[in-house]
Amino acid sequence: MSAYIIRRLLLMIPTLFAVMLINFLVVQAVPGGPIERILSTLDDTAVSATERISGAGGEIAASPTGSGGKTYRGARGLPPEFIEQLEQQFGFDKPLYERFGLMMRNFLMFEFGESYFRDRSVTDLVLDKLPVSISLGLWTTILVYLISIPLGVAKAVRDGSRFDVWTSGIVIVGNAIPGFLFAILLIVVFAGGQYLDWFPLRGLLSNDWRELSWPELVVDYLWHITLPVLAMVIGGFASLTILTKNSFLEEINKQYVMTARAKGLTERRVLYGHVFRNAMLIVISGFPAAFIGILFTGSLLIEVIFSLDGLGLLGFEAAINRDYPVMLATLYFFTLLGLVLSLIADLTYVWVDPRIDFESREV
Repeated sequence: MSAYIIRRLLLMIPTLFAVMLINFLVVQAVPGGPIERILSTLDDTAVSATERISGAGGEIAASPTGSGGKTYRGARGLPPEFIEQLEQQFGFDKPLYERFGLMMRNFLMFEFGESYFRDRSVTDLVLDKLPVSISLGLWTTILVYLISIPLGVAKAVRDGSRFDVWTSGIVIVGNAIPGFLFAILLIVVFAGGQYLDWFPLRGLLSNDWRELSWPELVVDYLWHITLPVLAMVIGGFASLTILTKNSFLEEINKQYVMTARAKGLTERRVLYGHVFRNAMLIVISGFPAAFIGILFTGSLLIEVIFSLDGLGLLGFEAAINRDYPVMLATLYFFTLLGLVLSLIADLTYVWVDPRIDFESREV
């Protein structure tokens, strides 16, 4: 097993490199950038004043290009020296390959640089936002699995019964309602929208949380996170429930289950001693993707609706503002986390079913 783990760890290097290279090139090809954003904040008065001063001094200052002849929107009337200074500040005076190599060298040492527009290091920003996203992702994943696996097993055992039909209706409704719409419904009903005012509308803690004792702080935290987590669970449990049910149905109809029953084993022993171990393999395989999706992409709209300042909102704002260090650093972090969780999922296969041998497989 150790040889397989080493191969997988070595494979992470080219995978991570390819992902970062593709996204780096895409980011560079997208119109706009940090320089254009800064230029767009300069009002017409400043530009006119610059033109007058440059004209009085006899200098040509109306060039819209930066160093190397690159054109920037909004640069009309600004001195070329000012544009060159911005390029040096953001590192755009270097060739593309040199910038990528420098970025990867720093990322490998977990040095992510400074945010372009927040005057803080990217590491500090990520560490500040991480508890919010971890809270949403962890609680949502735990609840989704605690609901979906028992419900899927019960539906498989009672396939075709009235219980299966009614719960299928609930699953279909849950799958059809987007999480952000359910979040709005929860706010309207339970957060002082029009009916009840039982839960807070925004934030992860109350403003006076520093004055609370530990028990009060735990209650306050759970009170704030209830509605966001419920909104995310409603869209996640449906697909996992159906997956669990179908996995169990497939295993229940196999020959080894009939043999176990013929030997006189109890139904509980058959289900949880034989079927569960095999049926859970496909469920476990989807855990890394599910956790990453919930942690990052799935929580974006929920963070916006409930005013939770997490990684999803940070990444979205970085993309809007063309904050390249934050964009690429969060991408690097989640890619690396996904690769590690994928390896953990494979190791969990062996833990669930020791008969699986990855040593004999080619990576």
